[in-house]
Amino acid sequence: MAVIFVAELGDKSQLMAMTFATRFRALPVLIGITAATAIVHLASVAVGAALGAALPTGPISILAGLAFLGFALWTLRGDELDDTERDKARHATGSAILAVGAAFFLAELGDKTMLATVTLAADNGGLLALTGVWAGSTIGMVAADALAIVIGQILGRKLPERVIKYGAAAGFAIFGVLLLVEGATA
Repeated sequence: MAVIFVAELGDKSQLMAMTFATRFRALPVLIGITAATAIVHLASVAVGAALGAALPTGPISILAGLAFLGFALWTLRGDELDDTERDKARHATGSAILAVGAAFFLAELGDKTMLATVTLAADNGGLLALTGVWAGSTIGMVAADALAIVIGQILGRKLPERVIKYGAAAGFAIFGVLLLVEGATA
């Protein structure tokens, strides 16, 4: 757990959590992150246990980078909401959970926390040890991202909507470009 928590500090996933927390309520963001992380890290443990080697990260990073550039454009395009629609959006949970979950799932494939989980699983045999690797890596990542959610929620209350919109779009674009570069050099 500690290895993944420290690896996650300052990672793009933590920055994504902060960005999503400026646009959605904290609980749906945390649920989306937890679900995606649990799935990715379960797959990481399975890969590590079965093969002891990492997945090719280049194509996965390129796909995730393109998705993030799409998220940036989507954020910039935006929609004009009246007060009733804005209130509904703030209280919507299903769409926020799916958006956050899908984004985190793509971002974590081939990420350093996934590869760290693969490595830990490859070094720890047995069902009990592998279950511990999965639970610890998931809890460590969610704990680090929960800190980012709190910061994002505070910023979301203090910044004008326009600043949040452009900041979120810039964040997604930056993550997208970084993932494309990572994928091209892998």
